[in-house]
Amino acid sequence: MVVNAERPGHSLRPGHSERPGYSESPGYAENPGPAERLRNAGHGRHGRPGHGGVPTGSAQDVARRYQEFSWREARGRSGAHEELSARIGQDQELCELLAGSLPAGNRQQPQLLLAAVRHLDGPHAEQGPRGAAAYGRWREWTIRHWDRVRDVILRRGTRTNEPARCATLLPLLARLPQPLALLEVGTSAGLCLHPDRYRYAYGYGYGAAGEPGPGRPGGHDPAAHAPLVEVGAADSPVVFHCQVQAPVQTPGPVAAGHGPSHVPTRLPEVVWRAGIDLAPLDPATEPEDLRWLQSLVWPGDEARAARLSAAVDAVRAVPRPRIVRGDLIDELPALAAAAPAGATLVVFHTSVLSRLPYARREEFARLVRSVLDGRDGGGHWISQEHHSVLPWLPLPAHHTPRPDDPRQLTLALDGHPVALTDPHGQSFRPL
Repeated sequence: MVVNAERPGHSLRPGHSERPGYSESPGYAENPGPAERLRNAGHGRHGRPGHGGVPTGSAQDVARRYQEFSWREARGRSGAHEELSARIGQDQELCELLAGSLPAGNRQQPQLLLAAVRHLDGPHAEQGPRGAAAYGRWREWTIRHWDRVRDVILRRGTRTNEPARCATLLPLLARLPQPLALLEVGTSAGLCLHPDRYRYAYGYGYGAAGEPGPGRPGGHDPAAHAPLVEVGAADSPVVFHCQVQAPVQTPGPVAAGHGPSHVPTRLPEVVWRAGIDLAPLDPATEPEDLRWLQSLVWPGDEARAARLSAAVDAVRAVPRPRIVRGDLIDELPALAAAAPAGATLVVFHTSVLSRLPYARREEFARLVRSVLDGRDGGGHWISQEHHSVLPWLPLPAHHTPRPDDPRQLTLALDGHPVALTDPHGQSFRPL
């Protein structure tokens, strides 16, 4: 997903200088240490310009990043994060602190700061600060505890590892030659390496692509709709609901393991699981890793938080996948070579390549093809990324998503688009 799509002159949303209700004073007068405290909070080892630190971006860049996050990412999904990030984007002094004490790039992501404060049980951690006075308290606490907040930001990442994405991967995994050897790039906690440990309910008729779906804030109640297909582990503590946004086909011959409209009717047989990540997590055995993943769930989305906890319970008793810490390009060839012979190797990833420069994305794509072509029996590559990240994918014009829509991902098999999907696995629209 493209988070930092800067637009010159853009304040809070295209064509508007400010959003109604966010322009009142953020309560600075209530804070004990305004400008001077902000300037001093990040001195020395925190890398402010002129203090021997790392390269930083400008406060204006940070402000635009939060404004874009509010408008493009949080709007319609989290009122709390929409308001909070919009207020931060208007807070010049706080943006100066962020720009001066955090390395430019991924460490200045809005999601990292918001999750770090929640992780440390900052004010309004559960529902987010709403209103000027609440923002003032949030701001004061964040500045006062800045060393701790910054430490979390520098140690952690935003790989949320949404296990419900297995619901959009399953239609492809179920139709590949079995058994499978799964290798996930950017695996985080490895929860998506266990598609055979969960249960799924595929329904039809929840609305058009991009609309709220079951289990999302403002979405439809999945219990109110009879599922089209239920499939998966009968003893699973979690059920992932996915809306199928295509007409149900007339019953007839279908591919093995599939029902109407690409809906799978069986689980894949997985005989090997492995992953690569720069900072892998183990929420099944490390409570702090689970707390961090829960902190990344946006305020008010209790359904997603419950899915995460249940998915961890579902895999707690099974053997851990082999997860390698390192760079996806450096580690891929050796790890792929360890996949057992006789199994179909599947290299897959979701919302990972946006973190790479374009040249590295192309290098990764060439490497995946080379690894699979060189394997006895070949293999398959499943990518689930925003279409702007992989512009070489040939998407049919009448199905092309809006280029500024960060909520729809393009699911592709071996470089050929198959469906548009929700980033959290809530919808599947075959192409």
